[in-house]
Amino acid sequence: MENSDAPHAGALAGVLVLDLSRILAGPTATQLLGDLGATVIKIENPKTGGDDTRSWGPPYVDVPDGDSDLSAYFLAANRNKFSVAADLSTPKGQVLVKRIAGQAQILIENYKPGGLAKYGLDYPALRALNPGLVYCSISGFGQDGPHRDRPGYDLMAQGYGGIMSLTGAPEGPPMKVGVGIADVMCGMYAAVGMLAALRHAEATGQGQQIDLSLVDSQMAWLINEGTNYLTSGQRPERRGNGHPNIAPYNVFAASDGHLILAVGNDTQFQAFCRIFARKDLAEDPRFATNPLRLQNRVPLEQAISETFATKTADQIITALAENGVPCGPIHTVDQALRSEQAQARGAVVKVPAPDAAPGFVELLGNPLKLSETPVQYAKSPPRFGADSAVIDALLAQHAKSRSSR
Repeated sequence: MENSDAPHAGALAGVLVLDLSRILAGPTATQLLGDLGATVIKIENPKTGGDDTRSWGPPYVDVPDGDSDLSAYFLAANRNKFSVAADLSTPKGQVLVKRIAGQAQILIENYKPGGLAKYGLDYPALRALNPGLVYCSISGFGQDGPHRDRPGYDLMAQGYGGIMSLTGAPEGPPMKVGVGIADVMCGMYAAVGMLAALRHAEATGQGQQIDLSLVDSQMAWLINEGTNYLTSGQRPERRGNGHPNIAPYNVFAASDGHLILAVGNDTQFQAFCRIFARKDLAEDPRFATNPLRLQNRVPLEQAISETFATKTADQIITALAENGVPCGPIHTVDQALRSEQAQARGAVVKVPAPDAAPGFVELLGNPLKLSETPVQYAKSPPRFGADSAVIDALLAQHAKSRSSR
């Protein structure tokens, strides 16, 4: 893996992205575009010390000067980017942003709706400057609607959008997902939308604005629980690790820990019964089909728990896996990221980082495996404003790259 301050080749080589976003949703989207070869220029406010997440620590990366602005949180969503310091409230900062926007194919921002208009950096203003610009606006609730002016954070989106009502133990309180999944999924939708709009712009010369909110995207990935409600009229309930539409599909205790059993069809259920000599369950009419197993979930799971209680998790998983019954361990984060599977699939990557004390940073790898234009890790997450002095060279390099395509 080579480290270079030049944009790397990839599927999006020659695409310039102006990133006015911060925290997680927007940065997740632009990191993905950067992984695929786009040149991403991240504008950071010198008044605040840059992206909010630079101070969301510890932990921080050790740096020679001892004053690290590279929190682990910032590292998670900001590789393959150039950091340029600019204050959008000043004429100088506005001129710089307009200059970059004039060459960019994509711009992404997560200011409050209408917040950039006072700086002359809203979509109508920049569309007049660059008609082909794809302009993605991320907000908590969207550019219109009764709550458009409310701020939006991941936890608020999970609460408003319904996912917290489904997460956690049945007898417990509403619970958020363990990571900022509303932000991350919003970033994924943003990346898809920007690439679709980019294709349209390249075909027609016409850019467009993408209006995307954390709450909208969170509601969209309620998936089957959302459509369960829309179909039945019944409010979904928290089931802990249980599944609303499949049984048995849950976490079960073995003699030495826990494991996952995920039976997806009747054939797999019969195989499970055969493996553990539970002819009684195989022949019980209450468990003959998945709808019946759902109706009789409690006695079925009690019987499975009794079977598993005298066996180790490894014994159970080995027996089930050898017979094609879906199952698996429950890893801690360290077990997951240091597993043989993670190593084989590049789940963790080491990216050279001259400012880091060990000379590199470990990051979560991109899961995309492209055969012709593979993801590359060309640039570690930048120090604040690290590329401000080379913006002229970056823009010249982009113009040269575009002309050669």
